[in-house]
Amino acid sequence: MLSKHGAGRTVRRTLSGAAIVVGVLSLAGTAFAGECPSDKRIKDYTKPVTHAAKDVTDKVIAAIDLSKESSVGVNDRMFRLRKLEIKPGGVVPWHSHGERPAIIYIVSGEIVEHASNCAVPIVHKAGDVTPETHATSHWWQNEGKTTVVLLSADLLRDAKDKNM
Repeated sequence: MLSKHGAGRTVRRTLSGAAIVVGVLSLAGTAFAGECPSDKRIKDYTKPVTHAAKDVTDKVIAAIDLSKESSVGVNDRMFRLRKLEIKPGGVVPWHSHGERPAIIYIVSGEIVEHASNCAVPIVHKAGDVTPETHATSHWWQNEGKTTVVLLSADLLRDAKDKNM
């Protein structure tokens, strides 16, 4: 038989576990929204552009040198989490993810992606998650009236890489 305090801890653990499951399930419903429509996927459709970064801030929140994580077996990468804020009219310039895979989570706002493999712009809204793989080359623009906030988790190879 559980004591009064033990029963309380069990209930709290159960409720905490349930909250985590509900949270994960709610994210699963929005995961990978804002994708290129299958009938618009065309390799090398959008060509590189020379737009400079405009009205965007890029702050590294945390980073792990994976060479110091011996059990991981990755010696030449930094695993990092960044926060980007893109003001209205702001641009994240053309870049590739050939050497730097990433996962993007749109925290707030709405932003348009111009991807090399899509014949139409892709709109990403708050709550969307989008993978950026070796096949991804693109640029982003905030066409809205509010600042967009996104989180980017990536595997950086070159510490001197200034691409966003």
